Amino acid sequence: MGSGWHEWPLMIFTVFGQCVAGGFIVLALALMKGDLNREQEKRVILSMFGLWVLMGIGFIASTLHLGSPMRAFNSLNRVGPSSLSNEIASGAIFFAVGGLGWLLAVLNKLPQGLRNIWLVLTMVLGVVFVWMMVRVYNTIDTVPTWYSVWTPMSFFLTLFIGGPLLGYLLLRVAGVDGWAMRLLPAVSLLALLVSAIVVVMQGSELATIHSSIQQASALVPAYGSLMAWRLVAIALALVCWVAPQLKGHQPAVPLLSIAFILVVVGELIGRGVFYGLHMTVGMAIAS
Repeated sequence: MGSGWHEWPLMIFTVFGQCVAGGFIVLALALMKGDLNREQEKRVILSMFGLWVLMGIGFIASTLHLGSPMRAFNSLNRVGPSSLSNEIASGAIFFAVGGLGWLLAVLNKLPQGLRNIWLVLTMVLGVVFVWMMVRVYNTIDTVPTWYSVWTPMSFFLTLFIGGPLLGYLLLRVAGVDGWAMRLLPAVSLLALLVSAIVVVMQGSELATIHSSIQQASALVPAYGSLMAWRLVAIALALVCWVAPQLKGHQPAVPLLSIAFILVVVGELIGRGVFYGLHMTVGMAIAS
């Protein structure tokens, strides 16, 4: 019993990967529909470097989960039948296609028509990557605390909470200040409200899940307080993000950076709880 902190490599990999997928969607939509001038487009593309740095950190962390980084390639041995192999393969393809397209765009080697195809393709690959993360855990029917609707909801809510903020931060780094950016805090706020509902409903469900030797609600005794701290951290991030706009100012990049760190901290807490809730059915399961 605990809070899942021993799975910190997977916590970093999943949270960073989901935030990057969401952040890329924001930047891609800005490039495709943002009516940016040539100079702004160049700066936005350059700012995407932040996405690939985070994605690289996530993949490095994931190799540590394998005990030895040299085993990383073994995780691709069963692409198709294995959800784990599919997760790593889809993440690697998202990373490779996104990173290669970004490099070509930076070097001005990507024609406008192909650029839009690259943006759309990479957005799709990012969503597929998150879905493959879900499948790693949501297909294990012997782990009832993961084999539920809360797993896909939690993973995609991280995309909708962290992705818009990360995308907004990188757009501000690029000097973009479009009216459509004002919609992004609303997306994260709505996702936070849905996430709070998920926390309450999942917490109630845990009391009904048990095996012959284990009670799900006892796996993470501090479930309530940990999730409360998670929601507080994300709410503070939204305050940092929205408060300057209510006064008619754009939030500064340092303040947005603090907000994104708060979101990451909150989502890592939530992901730690997720891994802490691992249990097997034992000899019997009732719910």
